[in-house]
Amino acid sequence: MIVSEFLRLFPMRAPNLMWLLGAGASAAAGIPTAYHMIWEFKRSLYCSTQRVPLTACADLSNPVVRSRIQLHFDSLPGAPKENDPDEYGYYFEQAYPNEADRRKYIDQMVSSAVPSFGHLALASLLKMEKARAIWTTNFDRMVEDSSIRVFGNSSRLVVAGIDAPYLATQAFNESRWPVHIKLHGDFQSRRLKNTAQELRTQDAELRTCLLTACRIQGLAMVGYSGRDASIMDTLEEAVSGGRGFPSGFFWFHRPDSLCLPRVQDLIDKAVAVGIDAHLIEVETFDELMSDIVSLMPSVPTEVASLLEERPRRISNAPLPSAVGAWPILRLNAFPIVSAPSVCRRIVCDIRGQKEVRQAIADTGAHVIAGRRNVGVIAFGEDSEVRKAFDPFRISEFSVHSIEQRRLRYESVELGLLYDALCQAIARSTPTIVHHRGRRAIIGVDPTKASTALYAKLRSAVSVLSGKIPATQRNWTEALRLRLDFRLDRLWMLVEPTIWVEDTDDRAERETCKGFVRERLARRYNAEWNKVLDGWAELLIGDSAVGELRAFGIGNGMDAVFQVAKAPGFSWRGGVR
Repeated sequence: MIVSEFLRLFPMRAPNLMWLLGAGASAAAGIPTAYHMIWEFKRSLYCSTQRVPLTACADLSNPVVRSRIQLHFDSLPGAPKENDPDEYGYYFEQAYPNEADRRKYIDQMVSSAVPSFGHLALASLLKMEKARAIWTTNFDRMVEDSSIRVFGNSSRLVVAGIDAPYLATQAFNESRWPVHIKLHGDFQSRRLKNTAQELRTQDAELRTCLLTACRIQGLAMVGYSGRDASIMDTLEEAVSGGRGFPSGFFWFHRPDSLCLPRVQDLIDKAVAVGIDAHLIEVETFDELMSDIVSLMPSVPTEVASLLEERPRRISNAPLPSAVGAWPILRLNAFPIVSAPSVCRRIVCDIRGQKEVRQAIADTGAHVIAGRRNVGVIAFGEDSEVRKAFDPFRISEFSVHSIEQRRLRYESVELGLLYDALCQAIARSTPTIVHHRGRRAIIGVDPTKASTALYAKLRSAVSVLSGKIPATQRNWTEALRLRLDFRLDRLWMLVEPTIWVEDTDDRAERETCKGFVRERLARRYNAEWNKVLDGWAELLIGDSAVGELRAFGIGNGMDAVFQVAKAPGFSWRGGVR
């Protein structure tokens, strides 16, 4: 099922559809996912046993670093294989054998978290009685905190957990809504076989309540990987014989992540016995909740106002004169004066983001595109867009408005603008874009490093590229790039760094990291200021506002950005 189909049926099924939130739903609130924590545990164990500095494995997004760590654990008897459902519990206990230490670790992970837009939207559904029960495997209090903001107090929400599982059963038996059931404790802080008998009994009561609830209501799963065997056992038991999920069973997952085999098997078994069960691709929990609320027939004014609130902790300040000395902090954020407000919308039979990327690759079309519930949204010449998506029977070819509210979180629109900005920089400047996962690094093009455009950057760092001694690996001056929406506008965030050619050789990697550290360590405030000036000159040019075009076309939808050369400044509590 595609997400637009779910959005259409949700208002009809909402009161009889429960939600189960996993760690992925709290990622936007600043809480690491289980996947991220697994790699942190592995890194800690690897570095401590092998006497390797943590700085040597700092970048866990680097596949080379992960491969080196994983090879170590693959050689150990008893260690689960990568992506095994038992990884979380096994490595958590290996890293922190003491339960008190595990609790302290979790406390540190959740202490600074703030409810995301998705949590507030879900709490708003509770208030509108469009949701009644929320289950979660998470330790955080995001559901409780967002409910307090929406309801104005903590008395309305019934919260049941491992210490009081009977509250969940009472809530369902007496229809005391809304109810929030926290399936934590044994499910994440330790493996089930190591728990005390009393806690095992309490856990069994919660799972019995979940099983009973799944036989009378539907369930939507968001941000949950399916690694907990006890929960998966319960869901499979609910499917058995087609007795469960009368209002449907919907499992949401990111387009760039594969579901575990057991999840796919669960959906297949549910479908086989006649349950309305689906896997649905969605970019983020926040985006899903935003779409659901925006398509509700009526949203109370007080709820709509709350969801539109944006706390303002700083104020705009006039830029002081450059003459004299005064307290000021230069930011690495360049204001985007104007950005695309519309793009092309294509309604066709293509399904998720993965298929969109594959269609572009198969046809070689020169377009930038993303998949939303309203269709494919894209930039590029119309002929190129049709070239990519004509095989999927285009039924509508129109214009899509890029709303500012959707740029406040990791939406498809924000990702589309980010990809377009990267392409605009690559097209308009003598640079090379290196993609690292979902982010990009803008590197100096060594073949053009002697041009006048690099003059200011060259004067700041002397040498722009070369080979690292003893490795012969190529390196260049580079820039990490981000796109963010703050203070009611888009900003281009830049972070000067060094790009180094990848290598699988461990000794070479350490040599390269040492080279990068040494080169960056010499740069203090004055040097960093000159480096930022050099990059601003290269990306934006001589004028106060530079224009970057992703395609430079007249037929179709181009992505045009106007970026101010003067970055943001912070001064006496204000920002400019």
